[in-house]
Amino acid sequence: MSSLTVGLVQVGLLILAIGVVYRPLGDYLAHVYTSEKHWRIEKAVYRLVRVDGDTEQRWATYAAGVLGFSFMSIALLYLMQRLQPLLPLSFGRGSVEPAMAFNTAVSFVTNTNWQSYVPEKVLGHTVQMAGLTVQNFVSAAVGMAVAIALVRGFVAAGTGRIGNFWVDITRGCTRILVPIAAISAVLLVALGATMSLAPGLDVVGLDGQPHTIATAPIASQEAIKELGTNGGGVLNANSAHPFANPGGISNLLEIFLILVIPLALTRTFGTLVGDRRQGRVLLSVMVAIMASMTAVVWWAESHPNGPATLAAGGALEGKEARFGLFLSGLFAVATTGTSTGAVNSMHDSFTGLGGLVPLLNMLLGEVAPGGVGAGLYGILVLAVIAVFLAGLMVGRTPEYLGKKLGRAEITAAAISILAMPAMVLLGAGTALAFPSTEDVLANTGAHGLSEVLYAFASAGNNNGSAFAGLTVTGDFFQVTLALAMLFGRFVPILAVLMLAGAVARQHPVPATAGTLPTGGPLFAGLLGGTIILVAALTFLPALALGPIAEALA
Repeated sequence: MSSLTVGLVQVGLLILAIGVVYRPLGDYLAHVYTSEKHWRIEKAVYRLVRVDGDTEQRWATYAAGVLGFSFMSIALLYLMQRLQPLLPLSFGRGSVEPAMAFNTAVSFVTNTNWQSYVPEKVLGHTVQMAGLTVQNFVSAAVGMAVAIALVRGFVAAGTGRIGNFWVDITRGCTRILVPIAAISAVLLVALGATMSLAPGLDVVGLDGQPHTIATAPIASQEAIKELGTNGGGVLNANSAHPFANPGGISNLLEIFLILVIPLALTRTFGTLVGDRRQGRVLLSVMVAIMASMTAVVWWAESHPNGPATLAAGGALEGKEARFGLFLSGLFAVATTGTSTGAVNSMHDSFTGLGGLVPLLNMLLGEVAPGGVGAGLYGILVLAVIAVFLAGLMVGRTPEYLGKKLGRAEITAAAISILAMPAMVLLGAGTALAFPSTEDVLANTGAHGLSEVLYAFASAGNNNGSAFAGLTVTGDFFQVTLALAMLFGRFVPILAVLMLAGAVARQHPVPATAGTLPTGGPLFAGLLGGTIILVAALTFLPALALGPIAEALA
């Protein structure tokens, strides 16, 4: 059986697994966010934060909850790292330096999980479990809450209310993320992933010298880092490490966890708006882009240039032999098509065209299928832009899901899609303008530009994966990448909530002969074209100087 056939079989199994759970999970998510009953543990949380779980909020109050909760989380996580020597299970690992602690705190609260340190050497188990893992849950729950708030805005009939942030984030954790992550962690342990509170295993290597192999409660964090599209691992090798990802079956399970909630949310969307065709349109666009990206990276990695790679039969450098070209390529597409950032191979070692795919996936806005929650609200914003463009063509006020898209709505959508490119291009341009950047680049020329562009694309899109080859431990990159994460996460969220509030204040208008139908293949093509067009107009010059130039060399 050829390696391509094996890859296709693996993709078939993945599609089958997602197809089985897509409908029940999507409908369950819709039920979670519409149920009027509160669990006992949820009521305890509401009493703790002193909110009434039965009241709904306007967008400004909802946004204040998102920002207040997130910035308090940043402060607490920063303090935990700075005070690490005082915490149990720190294993003598010292206080994290201020710039790195700030970068890490911002990274995990924004669901980016960018890591500029070696986790098993810098952080003890308490910071990992009580700090980083907790943020893996709640940052993912924030993304889902914002997505559901936007959907409620389209469903609301003139109320201006979009739900209750504290209810949404609590239910996202208690009813969705914690149960699925717990089951997934048990499965990973059964497949060979490790769970241990010991700092490491002392062994004697083949060279006769003593070594320490790092251990940690890996399986539990591996489960939520994939399920919540987080990406930050306990080990520096991330999902390429055999303790975190032992083999082909665990690799497929982790890809499944990365994709399942972002894809199922399209079903949730269709269920909540009362027209499942709308959800199928979003799903078809996501799948079409993801399938195209997978095909390109598979072809590029199995048809490389250069005598060494040709002799090897493919670009195997930087890839685990137990995964091979095709599972490595599929993982790369899944992790950058969402906002996950976990890696099971070194993206920096991909071919020029193969390395373009994960970078382009992020620059599309990570909407194929996007992160947990972030993918849904991201593609809905682009759907608003697509409807607006169609309205310009025919000279009438655009409408989407029965709501007119006027000045306020389009302004909010425009702010949302412009925030990320501003962070990526301004950040990368500023870094390249500093002569000292040359000292921290492993490569010059087109590949060096790709490394810097990838770093800011990863931070600005809350992805967290790295192209490698760029040393980012200096204060300049610690601070600038943290700012890219902050603005790349919260400016779009504020714009999305503003859009949700604007459409929630409207009463639905009936469809007429002039209304653009958004539940069929015509709109799917328009939406897909809009996604590609926005990214092409924004990033083509930078890509032409980096990965495209390298691929053509």
